[in-house]
Amino acid sequence: MCRGEPTGQCKTWAADVVATAKQDLEAGEKLDGEGGFMVYGKLMPAETSLAIEGLPVGLAHGLVLKREVKKDQGLSWQDVEFSEQVQAVAVRREMEAVFRSEFEIEDKRRPTR
Repeated sequence: MCRGEPTGQCKTWAADVVATAKQDLEAGEKLDGEGGFMVYGKLMPAETSLAIEGLPVGLAHGLVLKREVKKDQGLSWQDVEFSEQVQAVAVRREMEAVFRSEFEIEDKRRPTR
């Protein structure tokens, strides 16, 4: 603590680190996650990450690609097979839903009326 305040305290979700392809990736490949040979993390505003449905680099390990991804392209949830039964994924998706309404970003998973 400094000056009686916690350090590093966030007031909102402001930024995200999205998995980004280090090389051209093919459908069916299993991602090796952060620190591996397939993806690196790219920092961006949280609002931008939500708009592109960015895949957090910290959750990329072990996910299988559903389609090809070109080098330096950010990955989205739509690019990978995942299960919302995995607790970390479920918590992340719940957080995204909360902030999607706060940032007034349309949820692409739900049909518009």
